[in-house]
Amino acid sequence: MSTMRQQLKARRKALGLRQEDMGTRVGMPRQQYQLLEAKGNPRLDTLELVAKGLNSELMLIPREKLAAVKAVLEGKALPVRESDAPDYSEAPSLPDDPWAGLLGDGE
Repeated sequence: MSTMRQQLKARRKALGLRQEDMGTRVGMPRQQYQLLEAKGNPRLDTLELVAKGLNSELMLIPREKLAAVKAVLEGKALPVRESDAPDYSEAPSLPDDPWAGLLGDGE
């Protein structure tokens, strides 16, 4: 599993943003944001240590995936798009007694 700093950098790159862009977005100088990705922030490092101590992992979850992650963590069924739904129209029918002949009794 990657560190939080690595996840921050990967997410920033996935969004096509530069470190300078992030500094502007979060209200800090580029150098300060660069230092965060490069060496972290003591409070962040402490948070990672606490998470490990709790047998947990910290993750940066994209907002568009947050509902799905929460559903999985809560044990709820994920919403399925119609195009992803299995086609049961040609599923074989079940026999009236699925146990018949199981033990070789000839039925």
